[in-house]
Amino acid sequence: MLQSYLDSYLDSFSNEKKKNTEVQKKPSPMSKRPRTKKKFKIFSIGEGLDLQFLGLLILIMIIGLIMMFSASYPYAYHRYGDSYYFIKRQVIFAIIGVAAMIGISFFDYHHFHKLAAPIMGVAWLLMLIVLIMPTEDNAPKRWLNLGIFGIQASEICKFALILFFANWCSIYYKKMKTIKYGVAPALLVLGITGFLLYLEPHYSGIVICMFLVAVMLYLGGLPIKYFIIAGVSFGVLIVILSATGMLTYAMSRMDGWGQALEYTTNEMWQTTWQTRNSLYAIGSGGLWGLGLGQSRQKYLYLPEPQNDFVFAIVCEELGLIGAFVVLAIFGLLVFRGIKICQQAKDMFGRLLGVGLMAQIGLQVVLNVLVITDWLPNTGISLPFFSYGGSSMLVLLVQMGIVLNISRSANIAKE
Repeated sequence: MLQSYLDSYLDSFSNEKKKNTEVQKKPSPMSKRPRTKKKFKIFSIGEGLDLQFLGLLILIMIIGLIMMFSASYPYAYHRYGDSYYFIKRQVIFAIIGVAAMIGISFFDYHHFHKLAAPIMGVAWLLMLIVLIMPTEDNAPKRWLNLGIFGIQASEICKFALILFFANWCSIYYKKMKTIKYGVAPALLVLGITGFLLYLEPHYSGIVICMFLVAVMLYLGGLPIKYFIIAGVSFGVLIVILSATGMLTYAMSRMDGWGQALEYTTNEMWQTTWQTRNSLYAIGSGGLWGLGLGQSRQKYLYLPEPQNDFVFAIVCEELGLIGAFVVLAIFGLLVFRGIKICQQAKDMFGRLLGVGLMAQIGLQVVLNVLVITDWLPNTGISLPFFSYGGSSMLVLLVQMGIVLNISRSANIAKE
């Protein structure tokens, strides 16, 4: 059913494009001027901006900043002697990100066609630079340290993958059922990306990138049979790597998964410490929560609560009701973004926008599953909530692209 719906969706776009081409070929009786090739504007000032999407985005970002500060100030004071250490940096990146978002919202997204391959190349280059930078105690190599702040290369890589495959699928969507144009490019690009992330190592990044590429390829018209083959092949690869000891780090992150409240040894007690205190936070919040700022687990029980486990503090302070409200706002944001992008005038805009919104929805779902121990603790951040300047900046730039798509999607040009 999904495949037939996708085929009809692509056929309707193809027919629409064909009709528009036929109309353009008919000479106007009022003019004998020769046709010229359409040039996209660099800026699209004055066209419609979706205020509902913008309002939801600003709302979730404000809530995220408030909850990140509430979760972080005890640890910030204990570690740095400054309760405002994390929030000051996050607000700075949020301000820069909003400015960048507004600027990008005026930049015609069609120009990203020619930037897709260069941005993918830059993302790979940054991940290579990260690998050669020294780290302490054999820690994962994920950050490009620029002195006053750091850049997580994988955040740029996620955007680069979405952009690359939106560009590729929009150009070759009639040929996506072939191995040459549908399967081979995906294997090459995803293979290089996955290998670089494996070397960091950053296994949660690999999982997210695989999901994002799968979404883009499915929307781009790749047949379901290739996804089945890829899933089986990936499963066999995991078994082989695990048997040869090449997934030691990944296996260590899975220790204690599902056993946070059923520990039997002191070692398991330590291994499941973060997840267990996350569950304590969620449970103690009850239906209505302890109140904003009243969390107990953030007082050095839950390690670094401003990062991937910030939503556990949301549950503790705002309760189950507050947590559902936050998730509902996320849901509305993703729904509104996808609805906007479905109305884009071209397939590139549709694929690019839906891919960017799919990333937010995917990370929200995976983060919630991690903090509730449904998935192993693999370091998946919550968009606009978890501390991280590069993540905030890249996400807001991506939302600027969605806003730019809304400028043309909401205007019916005669």
